[in-house]
Amino acid sequence: MKKLYIALLAAVVATSTYAQEQELSQSWSSNRPDGHAPISVMGDHTHKKGEFMFSYRYMNMQMNDLKRGNDDVSFDSVLLPNGGEYMVTPTDMPMNMHMLGGMYAVSDKVTLAAMLGYTSMDMEHLTAMGGTFSTASSGITDLKLSALYTVFNKNRQQLHGKVGVSLPTGSIDEMDVTPVSNGNEVILPYPMQIGSGTVDALLGATYLWQTDRFSGGNQVNGVIRTGTNDRDYRLGNVYSLDNWIAYKTADWISFSARVKGSVVSEIDGANPDLNPLMVITADTRNSGGTYIDGGLGFNLYAYKGALKNVRLGVEVATPLLQDVNGVQLKRKETVTVGLQYSL
Repeated sequence: MKKLYIALLAAVVATSTYAQEQELSQSWSSNRPDGHAPISVMGDHTHKKGEFMFSYRYMNMQMNDLKRGNDDVSFDSVLLPNGGEYMVTPTDMPMNMHMLGGMYAVSDKVTLAAMLGYTSMDMEHLTAMGGTFSTASSGITDLKLSALYTVFNKNRQQLHGKVGVSLPTGSIDEMDVTPVSNGNEVILPYPMQIGSGTVDALLGATYLWQTDRFSGGNQVNGVIRTGTNDRDYRLGNVYSLDNWIAYKTADWISFSARVKGSVVSEIDGANPDLNPLMVITADTRNSGGTYIDGGLGFNLYAYKGALKNVRLGVEVATPLLQDVNGVQLKRKETVTVGLQYSL
Protein backbone atom coordinates (compact mmCIF):
# COMPACT_ATOMS: atom_id res chain seq x y z
CA MET A 1 0.00 0.00 0.00
CA LYS A 2 2.85 2.33 0.89
CA LYS A 3 4.53 1.64 -2.46
CA LEU A 4 1.25 2.34 -4.29
CA TYR A 5 0.88 5.64 -2.40
CA ILE A 6 4.44 6.66 -3.30
CA ALA A 7 3.83 5.71 -6.93
CA LEU A 8 0.60 7.72 -7.05
CA LEU A 9 2.30 10.72 -5.40
CA ALA A 10 5.16 10.56 -7.91
CA ALA A 11 2.65 10.39 -10.74
CA VAL A 12 0.82 13.46 -9.42
CA VAL A 13 4.08 15.41 -9.06
CA ALA A 14 5.20 14.39 -12.55
CA THR A 15 1.83 15.33 -14.04
CA SER A 16 1.86 18.70 -12.26
CA THR A 17 5.41 19.42 -13.43
CA TYR A 18 4.50 18.47 -17.00
CA ALA A 19 1.40 20.68 -16.89
CA GLN A 20 3.46 23.62 -15.63
CA GLU A 21 6.03 23.08 -18.38
CA GLN A 22 3.29 22.92 -20.98
CA GLU A 23 1.67 26.08 -19.63
CA LEU A 24 5.04 27.84 -19.67
CA SER A 25 5.72 26.69 -23.21
CA GLN A 26 2.35 28.08 -24.27
CA SER A 27 3.16 31.57 -22.98
CA TRP A 28 4.46 34.18 -25.37
CA SER A 29 8.25 34.39 -24.92
CA SER A 30 10.82 37.09 -25.69
CA ASN A 31 13.76 34.67 -25.37
CA ARG A 32 14.17 34.14 -29.11
CA PRO A 33 15.42 36.40 -31.92
CA ASP A 34 11.89 37.31 -33.01
CA GLY A 35 10.82 37.77 -29.38
CA HIS A 36 11.17 41.49 -30.04
CA ALA A 37 9.52 43.32 -32.92
CA PRO A 38 11.52 44.93 -35.74
CA ILE A 39 13.94 47.41 -34.18
CA SER A 40 11.97 50.46 -35.34
CA VAL A 41 8.94 49.44 -33.23
CA MET A 42 8.92 50.82 -29.68
CA GLY A 43 7.09 49.42 -26.66
CA ASP A 44 6.50 46.10 -28.40
CA HIS A 45 7.21 43.80 -25.44
CA THR A 46 7.07 43.62 -21.64
CA HIS A 47 9.30 41.99 -19.01
CA LYS A 48 8.93 39.77 -15.97
CA LYS A 49 9.19 41.25 -12.48
CA GLY A 50 12.66 42.59 -11.67
CA GLU A 51 14.00 42.45 -15.25
CA PHE A 52 15.85 45.40 -16.81
CA MET A 53 16.46 46.19 -20.46
CA PHE A 54 18.73 48.87 -21.93
CA SER A 55 18.66 49.87 -25.58
CA TYR A 56 20.40 52.11 -28.08
CA ARG A 57 19.01 52.93 -31.51
CA TYR A 58 20.42 54.91 -34.40
CA MET A 59 18.05 56.11 -37.11
CA ASN A 60 18.84 57.90 -40.36
CA MET A 61 16.00 59.35 -42.44
CA GLN A 62 16.42 60.93 -45.86
CA MET A 63 14.03 63.51 -47.29
CA ASN A 64 14.39 65.24 -50.66
CA ASP A 65 12.35 66.46 -53.63
CA LEU A 66 8.77 67.70 -53.19
CA LYS A 67 5.26 66.31 -53.07
CA ARG A 68 1.97 68.16 -53.36
CA GLY A 69 -0.67 65.83 -52.01
CA ASN A 70 0.16 62.48 -53.60
CA ASP A 71 1.97 63.95 -56.62
CA ASP A 72 5.62 64.74 -57.23
CA VAL A 73 6.23 68.40 -58.10
CA SER A 74 9.26 70.41 -59.15
CA PHE A 75 11.03 73.04 -57.07
CA ASP A 76 10.26 75.72 -59.66
CA SER A 77 6.52 75.09 -59.41
CA VAL A 78 6.39 76.32 -55.79
CA LEU A 79 8.67 79.36 -56.22
CA LEU A 80 7.98 82.89 -57.33
CA PRO A 81 7.69 83.98 -60.11
CA ASN A 82 6.98 80.58 -61.71
CA GLY A 83 3.39 80.31 -60.54
CA GLY A 84 4.32 79.42 -56.98
CA GLU A 85 3.90 81.56 -53.87
CA TYR A 86 7.12 81.08 -51.89
CA MET A 87 10.51 82.75 -51.97
CA VAL A 88 12.36 79.64 -50.76
CA THR A 89 11.89 75.88 -50.88
CA PRO A 90 13.82 73.14 -49.10
CA THR A 91 15.45 70.58 -51.40
CA ASP A 92 17.03 68.07 -49.07
CA MET A 93 16.89 67.18 -45.37
CA PRO A 94 18.83 64.29 -43.80
CA MET A 95 18.02 63.57 -40.16
CA ASN A 96 20.05 61.51 -37.69
CA MET A 97 18.72 60.38 -34.33
CA HIS A 98 20.37 58.56 -31.43
CA MET A 99 17.94 57.08 -28.89
CA LEU A 100 18.65 55.67 -25.43
CA GLY A 101 15.97 53.60 -23.75
CA GLY A 102 15.41 51.71 -20.53
CA MET A 103 12.73 49.32 -19.29
CA TYR A 104 12.10 47.90 -15.82
CA ALA A 105 9.34 45.51 -14.75
CA VAL A 106 7.93 46.41 -11.33
CA SER A 107 5.72 43.31 -11.58
CA ASP A 108 4.79 40.61 -14.06
CA LYS A 109 1.95 42.89 -15.17
CA VAL A 110 3.58 46.33 -15.27
CA THR A 111 6.74 47.39 -17.15
CA LEU A 112 8.00 50.97 -16.98
CA ALA A 113 9.82 52.50 -19.95
CA ALA A 114 11.77 55.69 -20.69
CA MET A 115 13.37 57.04 -23.86
CA LEU A 116 15.47 60.10 -24.62
CA GLY A 117 17.18 60.95 -27.88
CA TYR A 118 19.57 63.31 -29.61
CA THR A 119 18.64 64.58 -33.08
CA SER A 120 20.63 66.47 -35.70
CA MET A 121 19.19 67.83 -38.95
CA ASP A 122 20.49 69.71 -41.98
CA MET A 123 18.24 71.37 -44.55
CA GLU A 124 19.34 72.53 -48.01
CA HIS A 125 17.35 75.34 -49.66
CA LEU A 126 16.78 76.84 -53.12
CA THR A 127 15.70 80.47 -53.50
CA ALA A 128 13.51 82.01 -56.20
CA MET A 129 16.63 83.79 -57.50
CA GLY A 130 18.47 80.49 -57.91
CA GLY A 131 20.66 80.79 -54.83
CA THR A 132 21.25 78.02 -52.32
CA PHE A 133 21.91 77.92 -48.59
CA SER A 134 21.68 75.48 -45.68
CA THR A 135 20.53 75.53 -42.06
CA ALA A 136 21.15 73.07 -39.25
CA SER A 137 19.82 72.22 -35.80
CA SER A 138 20.56 69.62 -33.15
CA GLY A 139 19.76 68.79 -29.56
CA ILE A 140 18.08 66.59 -26.99
CA THR A 141 14.61 65.37 -27.92
CA ASP A 142 11.47 65.23 -25.78
CA LEU A 143 11.61 62.73 -22.90
CA LYS A 144 9.08 59.90 -23.19
CA LEU A 145 7.90 58.02 -20.09
CA SER A 146 5.35 55.22 -20.22
CA ALA A 147 3.89 52.22 -18.43
CA LEU A 148 3.04 48.97 -20.23
CA TYR A 149 0.32 46.78 -18.69
CA THR A 150 -0.01 43.12 -19.71
CA VAL A 151 -3.68 42.23 -20.18
CA PHE A 152 -3.00 38.55 -20.92
CA ASN A 153 -0.16 36.22 -21.93
CA LYS A 154 -1.38 32.74 -22.81
CA ASN A 155 -1.73 30.37 -25.75
CA ARG A 156 1.45 31.96 -27.16
CA GLN A 157 -0.31 35.30 -27.46
CA GLN A 158 0.08 38.53 -25.53
CA LEU A 159 -1.86 41.76 -25.32
CA HIS A 160 -0.57 44.82 -23.48
CA GLY A 161 -1.58 48.46 -23.32
CA LYS A 162 0.50 51.62 -23.01
CA VAL A 163 -0.14 54.86 -21.15
CA GLY A 164 2.55 57.51 -21.13
CA VAL A 165 3.58 61.12 -21.41
CA SER A 166 6.05 63.04 -23.55
CA LEU A 167 7.74 65.89 -21.68
CA PRO A 168 8.94 68.99 -23.61
CA THR A 169 12.68 68.67 -23.04
CA GLY A 170 13.39 69.25 -26.74
CA SER A 171 14.04 72.77 -28.00
CA ILE A 172 11.52 74.77 -30.07
CA ASP A 173 13.88 77.77 -30.18
CA GLU A 174 16.44 76.53 -32.72
CA MET A 175 17.97 79.36 -34.77
CA ASP A 176 20.42 79.79 -37.63
CA VAL A 177 21.65 82.37 -40.15
CA THR A 178 19.85 82.74 -43.51
CA PRO A 179 20.59 84.94 -46.56
CA VAL A 180 17.93 87.48 -45.53
CA SER A 181 18.89 87.67 -41.85
CA ASN A 182 21.83 90.07 -42.37
CA GLY A 183 24.19 87.80 -40.51
CA ASN A 184 21.88 87.42 -37.53
CA GLU A 185 20.34 84.18 -36.36
CA VAL A 186 16.59 83.81 -36.88
CA ILE A 187 14.10 81.21 -35.69
CA LEU A 188 13.97 78.10 -37.87
CA PRO A 189 10.73 76.64 -39.32
CA TYR A 190 8.75 73.87 -37.65
CA PRO A 191 10.47 70.78 -39.17
CA MET A 192 13.85 72.02 -37.94
CA GLN A 193 12.76 72.24 -34.30
CA ILE A 194 13.75 69.40 -31.98
CA GLY A 195 10.74 69.10 -29.67
CA SER A 196 7.02 69.76 -29.53
CA GLY A 197 7.03 72.32 -26.72
CA THR A 198 3.92 70.72 -25.22
CA VAL A 199 3.11 67.91 -22.80
CA ASP A 200 1.80 65.09 -24.99
CA ALA A 201 -0.19 61.99 -24.06
CA LEU A 202 1.08 58.64 -25.37
CA LEU A 203 -1.53 55.89 -25.75
CA GLY A 204 -1.22 52.49 -27.38
CA ALA A 205 -1.92 48.77 -27.44
CA THR A 206 0.10 45.84 -28.80
CA TYR A 207 -1.03 42.31 -29.72
CA LEU A 208 1.64 39.61 -30.20
CA TRP A 209 1.49 35.99 -31.35
CA GLN A 210 4.01 33.18 -31.85
CA THR A 211 4.36 29.72 -33.34
CA ASP A 212 7.48 27.55 -33.34
CA ARG A 213 8.92 29.42 -36.33
CA PHE A 214 6.75 32.46 -36.97
CA SER A 215 5.70 35.46 -34.91
CA GLY A 216 3.97 38.73 -35.51
CA GLY A 217 2.21 41.67 -34.01
CA ASN A 218 -0.13 44.59 -34.42
CA GLN A 219 0.39 47.86 -32.61
CA VAL A 220 -1.82 50.94 -32.50
CA ASN A 221 -0.41 54.20 -31.14
CA GLY A 222 -1.58 57.74 -30.59
CA VAL A 223 0.31 60.91 -29.72
CA ILE A 224 -2.18 63.47 -28.44
CA ARG A 225 -0.86 67.03 -28.17
CA THR A 226 -2.14 69.20 -25.33
CA GLY A 227 -2.23 72.95 -24.96
CA THR A 228 -0.13 75.40 -26.95
CA ASN A 229 3.61 75.89 -26.64
CA ASP A 230 5.50 79.11 -25.93
CA ARG A 231 5.68 79.83 -29.69
CA ASP A 232 1.85 79.86 -30.02
CA TYR A 233 1.40 76.62 -31.92
CA ARG A 234 0.76 72.93 -31.33
CA LEU A 235 2.08 70.10 -33.50
CA GLY A 236 -0.47 67.76 -35.04
CA ASN A 237 -1.68 64.57 -33.36
CA VAL A 238 -0.20 61.33 -34.68
CA TYR A 239 -2.19 58.10 -35.10
CA SER A 240 -0.48 54.94 -36.36
CA LEU A 241 -1.01 51.23 -36.93
CA ASP A 242 2.04 48.95 -37.17
CA ASN A 243 1.83 45.35 -38.44
CA TRP A 244 4.72 42.90 -38.72
CA ILE A 245 5.57 39.25 -39.21
CA ALA A 246 8.88 37.51 -38.53
CA TYR A 247 10.39 34.12 -39.33
CA LYS A 248 12.88 32.49 -36.95
CA THR A 249 15.37 30.66 -39.15
CA ALA A 250 17.56 29.64 -36.20
CA ASP A 251 17.79 30.21 -32.45
CA TRP A 252 20.00 33.23 -33.12
CA ILE A 253 18.46 34.96 -36.17
CA SER A 254 15.07 35.99 -37.54
CA PHE A 255 13.88 38.03 -40.52
CA SER A 256 10.94 40.42 -40.53
CA ALA A 257 8.59 42.36 -42.79
CA ARG A 258 6.56 45.32 -41.56
CA VAL A 259 3.88 47.69 -42.84
CA LYS A 260 2.94 50.87 -40.98
CA GLY A 261 0.16 53.33 -41.67
CA SER A 262 0.01 56.72 -39.98
CA VAL A 263 -2.10 59.86 -40.04
CA VAL A 264 -0.61 63.17 -38.88
CA SER A 265 -2.78 66.25 -38.26
CA GLU A 266 -1.83 69.75 -39.36
CA ILE A 267 -0.06 72.14 -37.02
CA ASP A 268 -2.55 74.18 -35.02
CA GLY A 269 -1.68 77.85 -34.54
CA ALA A 270 1.46 79.54 -35.86
CA ASN A 271 4.77 80.95 -34.67
CA PRO A 272 4.43 84.74 -35.10
CA ASP A 273 8.17 85.02 -35.84
CA LEU A 274 7.82 82.92 -39.01
CA ASN A 275 6.71 84.35 -42.36
CA PRO A 276 4.55 81.66 -44.05
CA LEU A 277 5.19 83.16 -47.50
CA MET A 278 8.98 83.06 -47.18
CA VAL A 279 9.57 79.28 -47.20
CA ILE A 280 7.17 76.34 -47.49
CA THR A 281 8.31 74.88 -44.15
CA ALA A 282 7.10 78.05 -42.36
CA ASP A 283 3.53 77.61 -43.67
CA THR A 284 1.47 75.42 -41.34
CA ARG A 285 -0.77 74.40 -44.26
CA ASN A 286 2.23 72.34 -45.39
CA SER A 287 2.16 69.96 -42.44
CA GLY A 288 0.67 66.57 -41.71
CA GLY A 289 -0.65 63.91 -44.06
CA THR A 290 -1.27 60.22 -44.54
CA TYR A 291 1.61 57.76 -44.86
CA ILE A 292 2.16 54.05 -45.45
CA ASP A 293 5.68 52.64 -45.03
CA GLY A 294 7.10 49.16 -45.54
CA GLY A 295 10.21 47.73 -43.89
CA LEU A 296 12.45 44.67 -44.09
CA GLY A 297 14.85 43.72 -41.32
CA PHE A 298 16.49 41.08 -39.17
CA ASN A 299 17.26 40.43 -35.50
CA LEU A 300 20.36 38.67 -34.15
CA TYR A 301 20.03 37.21 -30.65
CA ALA A 302 22.72 35.77 -28.36
CA TYR A 303 20.90 33.05 -26.40
CA LYS A 304 24.06 31.77 -24.69
CA GLY A 305 27.71 32.64 -24.09
CA ALA A 306 29.35 35.86 -22.96
CA LEU A 307 26.90 38.01 -24.96
CA LYS A 308 23.79 36.20 -23.74
CA ASN A 309 20.63 38.33 -23.99
CA VAL A 310 22.24 40.86 -26.34
CA ARG A 311 20.12 41.58 -29.40
CA LEU A 312 21.05 43.44 -32.61
CA GLY A 313 18.27 44.67 -34.87
CA VAL A 314 18.51 46.21 -38.34
CA GLU A 315 15.69 47.48 -40.54
CA VAL A 316 15.42 49.43 -43.80
CA ALA A 317 12.05 51.09 -44.45
CA THR A 318 10.73 52.89 -47.52
CA PRO A 319 7.53 54.85 -48.20
CA LEU A 320 4.75 53.00 -50.03
CA LEU A 321 2.32 55.93 -50.01
CA GLN A 322 2.62 59.62 -49.15
CA ASP A 323 -0.39 61.92 -49.33
CA VAL A 324 0.75 65.16 -47.71
CA ASN A 325 -1.12 68.31 -46.81
CA GLY A 326 0.02 71.17 -49.04
CA VAL A 327 3.61 70.89 -50.30
CA GLN A 328 6.29 69.05 -48.36
CA LEU A 329 9.62 67.31 -48.77
CA LYS A 330 9.27 63.72 -49.91
CA ARG A 331 10.23 61.03 -47.43
CA LYS A 332 12.78 58.52 -48.67
CA GLU A 333 14.53 55.55 -47.00
CA THR A 334 14.90 55.19 -43.23
CA VAL A 335 17.58 52.94 -41.76
CA THR A 336 17.34 51.89 -38.11
CA VAL A 337 20.02 49.95 -36.21
CA GLY A 338 19.75 49.06 -32.55
CA LEU A 339 21.27 47.13 -29.66
CA GLN A 340 19.25 45.75 -26.75
CA TYR A 341 20.47 44.06 -23.58
CA SER A 342 18.24 42.40 -20.98
CA LEU A 343 19.19 41.25 -17.49
